[in-house]
Amino acid sequence: MLLDPRGPRFAAALTTVVLAVALLTGSGLLLLAQAVVFALTAAHPRLGPYGLLFRAVVAPRLDPPVELEPVAPVRFAQLVGLAFTAVGAVAWFTGLSVLGLVATAGALAAAFLNAAFGLCLGCEAYLALRRLTGRPLTARLPVPPR
Repeated sequence: MLLDPRGPRFAAALTTVVLAVALLTGSGLLLLAQAVVFALTAAHPRLGPYGLLFRAVVAPRLDPPVELEPVAPVRFAQLVGLAFTAVGAVAWFTGLSVLGLVATAGALAAAFLNAAFGLCLGCEAYLALRRLTGRPLTARLPVPPR
């Protein structure tokens, strides 16, 4: 399956806002909610709430994408985000505020890089792992002609 790369970038922008608010407020609940979003999206990127919003509201107003990206790197990135937010939420709930701060800030930095610059750290890590195991994967593919 292939995805419009603008969808995950839109999701990263929304994630950036959620994580910034969680970081500023120290809200373990908000971080837990974002962890659920990451879990849903990791299970299937088309089921994530931010992706649904992108496809229903944003995508119809845009030109068709000129390139597509494979779903596997996006799923891996969502799992990495899930790990960071789950650790952060548990840390906030158990009073380990420094760990909560670090985990939330790490997730926020990664989401911001994707939203602002299109640099998905989790995707890049996935592609690097594929290269290291001798199974390289192309990051982006041109949209096939219709």
